[in-house]
Amino acid sequence: MKIGAITIGQAPRVDVTADIMDIFEGQAELVQAGGLDGLTKEEIAKFKPEEGDYVLVSRLTDGTSVTFAERYILPRLQEAIDRMEEDGCRLIMFFCTGKFPETLTSKNIPLLYPCDILDRIVPLMTKKSNIICMTPSPLQLAQTEGKWSQYVDKVTSIAASPYGEWEDLEKAAEQVKDMDADLIVLDCIGYTQEMKRMFEEKTGKMVVLPRTLLARVVSELTDLKKRG
Repeated sequence: MKIGAITIGQAPRVDVTADIMDIFEGQAELVQAGGLDGLTKEEIAKFKPEEGDYVLVSRLTDGTSVTFAERYILPRLQEAIDRMEEDGCRLIMFFCTGKFPETLTSKNIPLLYPCDILDRIVPLMTKKSNIICMTPSPLQLAQTEGKWSQYVDKVTSIAASPYGEWEDLEKAAEQVKDMDADLIVLDCIGYTQEMKRMFEEKTGKMVVLPRTLLARVVSELTDLKKRG
């Protein structure tokens, strides 16, 4: 089964696939592409967010992270969608929890965005309708709180990058462990299984990890099962 995976950064996202490929039980062929593929850091630096921009943070193939405005990569994402559909992908999943405009379209196959899955499932997972949302950049705090306030009664947004220092993530976990919220959303595809376990252990709260949630939904939709 051929599945497309589009990152807003650079492909391949080996950090993401390390956590999700087992979910597909060896039955998926993943075709990857990125919104920043082929660009130098100097070229990417020109995509710096300005006031009013929708801010994105992602990973480059060298392991470093970059912050940029969504509007610069939309045409490149559409090109990737078109190529994957022509290449025979059955569906395309996005390796990003950000919100994308409806102008991104495919002709005949589903486009699966983690944010659409999270928007629907997270409110069902919090009894108190009170969540903590981890986000990579301080530039995304207001953006994140504005988004989640549409779905839950209270949201506290904390900046701690999955691409930064481990100590900063541990400090964030200590910061939120005594908060009244009953659910933590690691709102970036960059957060890992190891990070999820750390937040669970340090806070005692339930934690949602988008990358594995996305993979499990895709696995269900495509019926990726080993056949006897």
